[in-house]
Amino acid sequence: MKEIIVLAEHRRGELRDVTWEMLSKGRQLAESIGAEIGVALLGKGVGQIAEALKPKAHRVFLIEDDRLEVYNSETYEKVLTQLITERKPLLTLIGHTAMGMDFAPGLAAHLKMPLATDCIGMDATGEAFSLTRQLYGGKVNATVSFLKKGQYMVTVRAGAFPVIEKGALPGEMVKLPSPLTDEGLARRFLQYVEAAVGEVDITQADILVSIGRGIKEADNIPIVKEFADAIGGTLSCSRPVVDKKWLPKDRQVGTSGKTVKPKVYIAIGISGAFQHVAGMKGAGTVIAINKDPKAPIFSVATYGIVADLFKIVPILKEKIKGLKKS
Repeated sequence: MKEIIVLAEHRRGELRDVTWEMLSKGRQLAESIGAEIGVALLGKGVGQIAEALKPKAHRVFLIEDDRLEVYNSETYEKVLTQLITERKPLLTLIGHTAMGMDFAPGLAAHLKMPLATDCIGMDATGEAFSLTRQLYGGKVNATVSFLKKGQYMVTVRAGAFPVIEKGALPGEMVKLPSPLTDEGLARRFLQYVEAAVGEVDITQADILVSIGRGIKEADNIPIVKEFADAIGGTLSCSRPVVDKKWLPKDRQVGTSGKTVKPKVYIAIGISGAFQHVAGMKGAGTVIAINKDPKAPIFSVATYGIVADLFKIVPILKEKIKGLKKS
């Protein structure tokens, strides 16, 4: 039976969102080519995580070892080399994260397996995969494919695919022995150094109200902030706002900021440069407000309002407040 294997990425007892995204996309691909979906889980004392993964896969490959308690590229490469060699999956999916970028190229080279990195789109016809990658900083979307038939490896950009809920799969638990030995490692884990915690985490917001260059100056931001508060949204922004130091970096959406996928994304005074759109393309509903009817943001918007933000935003705020009162 053909198989697609997803590597579960977890940190400090929590699965990363990219794992659920890859499982959802992997299952879609598997169903289209008549394959099964498996998930590889490496760690120590990760039984609870394994249970959470079971409904999302035909089988969970669990490899536990004291040396897998924290991520190390050497241990991951050795364990996955054995798993992939034994299972021979048609496709292996790894998150294009700090972890995935660290070890996936070495793993692919060791296995002599074709690797496509940072993919934002994947389709399959038979055993041939069509992949979408961004070039020139996101200015161009390129559709690429592998040169030969066989086993493939892909790293997937976080936030590129939605999580689509479907019925539970069998979730067979397959516990495998660790191939690790007591030989010394060139790398060793020292400690977690957490990034500075911002005021908010825009990646977790259901509603984002984002401002761009059209806000003109920092003194005008409260106009949009009051609107965001009225609808229960979180304020975010495009790069020019951060460059001018009107809002902190942790509020920035885009290729040089954060990738977000809220249920509702309201872009106010944002032209829609490709770098910004790449960071919010996963949003459920996109509403754009811009006085330029030719602004690129309208090409990705679900709904658009061609108007001066300084006139329309206060009106919308009052309408929302009125609806809440009624």
